[in-house]
Amino acid sequence: MWRDIVLNLPELKLTVFSDYICPFCYVGHHRLMRLRDNYDLKINWCFIEIHPETSPDGEPVASLEYPSEQWNQLMQNLEAVAKEEGIAMAEHSFTTNSKDALLLSEAAKEQGREKFYDLHERLFTAFFVDSRNIGDRNILRELAAESGINSDVVELAWQDKKYQQRIMSNYHEARHHEIQAVPSFIFGKRKLTGVVTEDVMRSAADELIKSNSG
Repeated sequence: MWRDIVLNLPELKLTVFSDYICPFCYVGHHRLMRLRDNYDLKINWCFIEIHPETSPDGEPVASLEYPSEQWNQLMQNLEAVAKEEGIAMAEHSFTTNSKDALLLSEAAKEQGREKFYDLHERLFTAFFVDSRNIGDRNILRELAAESGINSDVVELAWQDKKYQQRIMSNYHEARHHEIQAVPSFIFGKRKLTGVVTEDVMRSAADELIKSNSG
């Protein structure tokens, strides 16, 4: 059972725009989850496919066509942040198409909080720690099964157009909030984007709770 439910912590509702192949989304997820010691988090996960042009077979990160100097700086920053936070992370050497993973997560939301978050964690870990290709449907089937998600649910995630429509709705929601990058966190009227520290997240959370109680 979730600690926040046991301790009857104040409910904190927020929206997060994210993608499982975004390394800074992975870091942001870890930082956000630490807020569970003070809040009962109710997160509206809005998944956005940031690189639809990539192949589900996986591609070297060079295919993203970042200038080499910019990419090297990004990776140095990422390595420093991961080390500082104590977050396990393998060398980020390849990328993939995340659409099927995002659709699967949308379907997993209907299976309950516990199964959704189990899969959510497994997807991040598979890609950033174990260097597994989460664009591969067979790997996604394995991860879903490990999370206790029925195979029928998995196949439906890729066949039922309602899940694709939810991804499109996430894009519309992002435009509404003028989101141009992930991760982005919406705490009430406050928007945080990019590599946001845990302290800043806590400040935004406290501000939102105070405004709701006032």
